[in-house]
Amino acid sequence: MNHLVLTVIAQDKPGLVEQIAECIAEHGGNWLESRMSRMAGQFAGILRVGVPAEAYDELVDALQALNSHGIRVLVAESGIEPSCTWKPILLDLVGNDRPGIVRDITKLLTEHGINVESLVTEVMPAPMSSEPLFHAKAVLAVPLTLSLELLQTRLETLADDLMVELNLRNAENGG
Repeated sequence: MNHLVLTVIAQDKPGLVEQIAECIAEHGGNWLESRMSRMAGQFAGILRVGVPAEAYDELVDALQALNSHGIRVLVAESGIEPSCTWKPILLDLVGNDRPGIVRDITKLLTEHGINVESLVTEVMPAPMSSEPLFHAKAVLAVPLTLSLELLQTRLETLADDLMVELNLRNAENGG
């Protein structure tokens, strides 16, 4: 069994996920996991599919043919998951919106060898002032060798500079 990672983007419309699922099923593929979302009228998703070796080429061709229906599919072979040398940490951030928040936070994370496993962001009006507030929630893969106290200190210093509130917590125990 081969595994593929598919990135999908299309103009959002009812039946889109069904078209993709039908294509996969018709070629003996198995939908294993996915993350999908609608944003600004577009549908985007990433999914992992298992497919028998003998059906691999046909499935890839069929997925590429979805382009004629306005569904763009980027196909990549699934890589080997590395052994777990990290711990999951949840990051919550809120502050006045301004350009560069994501860049500045991710630069610091990269400098410490931290991988962003998932990231959800949005800008919403503040309850009282209606000023735009930037919200971010992330799951971080923090190396086991990195001191959480050091990470907390560095992030708090950056949060002060950015004028945002930032909270880290261990994902394994929810707290």
